Amino acid sequence: MLSIDSKATHAIVVQKSKFICLLIPVRDILEVKKELDLVKQEFVGATHYCYAYICGSEKRASDDGEPSGTAGMPILNVLEKQNLNYILCVVVRYFGGIKLGAGGLVRAYSNSVVETLKEAHIVDLVLGKQIICTFSYPNEKQMNYVLQNAVIFHKQYQENIVYHVWITNEVYEDLKSVLNTISEVSIEQELFVTK
Repeated sequence: MLSIDSKATHAIVVQKSKFICLLIPVRDILEVKKELDLVKQEFVGATHYCYAYICGSEKRASDDGEPSGTAGMPILNVLEKQNLNYILCVVVRYFGGIKLGAGGLVRAYSNSVVETLKEAHIVDLVLGKQIICTFSYPNEKQMNYVLQNAVIFHKQYQENIVYHVWITNEVYEDLKSVLNTISEVSIEQELFVTK
């Protein structure tokens, strides 16, 4: 299974309409919703925000006002053909005044995704976990060292330090005894993470 490790953006112009494609790695549906809101804030005044996402076994596509089946499904089809998962693709359209017709829209949205994928960094996904590590301040340096091959995506500094971490199962098994020695670890969920 494949995904991307960072956001990729590419724009094309078709008959005066501008199509801006954003490929965004996501971990869950909450992140999908957050990223969609951010795109709408960034590209205020666009005519359409068409999108598709694949997140585990959940898939969804939206034409956002374009004729049915001309935007969301073509975007989703490209993602599926590339065996991508845990990914959101949003194509923002600024209408240029010339109607493209159903076939033209399908080609424009599909080509926008294909061109953006050429600029994306595609990675393998492996089984992993989202874990929460709680530890004391004197252990922070050691925890940073121990978790150097994991992704610390959120840190909280209160009475103790709390790290929210994405980690591969392989790395977790190697570090489990060390992590349990210097912190309190709880597993939030099983998921796929980048290798």
